[in-house]
Amino acid sequence: MARLATLSPRLGTLDTRTARPAPKTADPELLTPEHRAWRQEVLKRAGWKCQAPGCTAHGRRGGVRLYADHIVERRDCGAPLDPTNGQALCAKHHSEKTVRARAARLRSPSLGSPT
Repeated sequence: MARLATLSPRLGTLDTRTARPAPKTADPELLTPEHRAWRQEVLKRAGWKCQAPGCTAHGRRGGVRLYADHIVERRDCGAPLDPTNGQALCAKHHSEKTVRARAARLRSPSLGSPT
């Protein structure tokens, strides 16, 4: 009876202990002077405090990093440089809000496309 030859795997394995992910890069729109001025205005208006209900995180001298978050995300046709479309959030609340917005976008694909 003849023996069947086996093929060697075509895909190699990746050693995750030594492989490094690609470096993160900022969206070029977020590096403009206009966006930096918008961010500064949003955080200043919030008094350098997280605006999530019940949160006591304080930025600047309080040592907490605050994010100037778009209330209606740019991806969802929110005004990118309108200070009224901004809020100051600590990292925890910014992540939670972003996850909720992405989940809503996945449920309703028409949200991300302009009309």
